[in-house]
Amino acid sequence: MTQAAASPTEYDGIAAFETRVGQHLGYSGWHRVTQKEIDLFAEATGDHQWIHVDPEKAARGPYGKTIAHGYLTLSLVPRLVQQIYRVTGLSMQVNYGADKLRFPAPVPVDSRIRAGAELIKVDRTGTGARATVRVTVEVEGSQRPACVVDTIAMMVD
Repeated sequence: MTQAAASPTEYDGIAAFETRVGQHLGYSGWHRVTQKEIDLFAEATGDHQWIHVDPEKAARGPYGKTIAHGYLTLSLVPRLVQQIYRVTGLSMQVNYGADKLRFPAPVPVDSRIRAGAELIKVDRTGTGARATVRVTVEVEGSQRPACVVDTIAMMVD
């Protein structure tokens, strides 16, 4: 269950968003990662490694319980980021890719995660811009982030 954060900050167009380059944009609400969510991700991807889907074996493993797939954590980034900000007045915005993806720490089952976002750069194109946002997914109570990724969005005026 995702706990709703305050309403996302809205930026009216690329120019307004661009003024935030180099700044932190905020945090999402907390999201609890459940075993059901992990199991559904395993089913969707075919990744049934015991560290994710076998609670009994995982209890004897290095983390003492199952952990979320790294790519499950990454797949939650759009859901979390939409709680932080929104750029309005665009005809289209699509995922263009990602850079510098890392999974420094595990996400144990039933832990809570949230995302923080920082606008790294906005590169203008002929039809709009490519915006790079560094998203850091935190695990409640952990010193290290679960995921750090520079997401790239193509924004069309």
